[in-house]
Amino acid sequence: MTRTLTAIAGNAQRLDGGAMFGNAPRAVWERWIAPDDRHRIPLACRALLVRDIGPDGREHRTLLEAGIGAFFSPKLADRFGVTEREHVLLRSLAEVGLGHEDIHRVVLSHLHFDHVGGLLSAFDADVPPTLLFPNATFVVGAEAWSRANAPHARDRASFLPDLNRQLEASGRLQVIAPSDPCPLGPGDRFHLSHGHTPGLLLTELAMPEGPVVFAGDLIPGRPWVHLPITMGYDRFPELLIDEKSALLADLIDRRGRLFYTHDPDVAMSGLSRDARGRYSATDLLPHPVELAA
Repeated sequence: MTRTLTAIAGNAQRLDGGAMFGNAPRAVWERWIAPDDRHRIPLACRALLVRDIGPDGREHRTLLEAGIGAFFSPKLADRFGVTEREHVLLRSLAEVGLGHEDIHRVVLSHLHFDHVGGLLSAFDADVPPTLLFPNATFVVGAEAWSRANAPHARDRASFLPDLNRQLEASGRLQVIAPSDPCPLGPGDRFHLSHGHTPGLLLTELAMPEGPVVFAGDLIPGRPWVHLPITMGYDRFPELLIDEKSALLADLIDRRGRLFYTHDPDVAMSGLSRDARGRYSATDLLPHPVELAA
């Protein structure tokens, strides 16, 4: 099997810097990402396209997440800093010669709207958003699916009940239990995380140079590689730090890399650990990035 990984840009957004950096003071985090005059920082909503060609020459295409999309009404788009009205994910797929109809599988780390909104058609005042990707199986972890359908009051606004209904009605929803094998390729696997939201599903892709982990909201970008840095959106920050520590130590030992969904400038990086045990991102690969194996 040959494999190509390609970063796919979706609609960008801006969110409050304080919320994105939790209990880190502004004097620290604004050195990493400068805020605008509304105290918001720029964030990518980046997907990862996995193209696998088997011995028979047939290509199977998997998309890891779908970004925030363009389904919001203008009022909500302004609230969440989504300025592009075009469905950028669809444009980015077209730039690599694909339509959403050409995707065979979409893996969703969880169902917060900034990771799944791209599954929906762009806003139209006269037509409710409809589910795209008509030929894809939608893969989501069992705990994440349960949380999306019975959310806590603290994160209820992060989910899209109508999208959940459309996913279920499609007949193409695959809910993965923790004991189920990863349905991607040989050597691929899932990591489960609960610190950001219960049942966060992180995809690890086998590559000859070392594994690539789609870091999702466990590590949304380079600044969050530093262990103490968490988001105000995280449900259980201390648990998240423990999970992050275990994943980073494991990847260091295996020459692994992280793919970032929210880093505004860098799609992927390697990792290093200094004598004090502090982790940092190295060998930065800006967007766009493509890896072949």
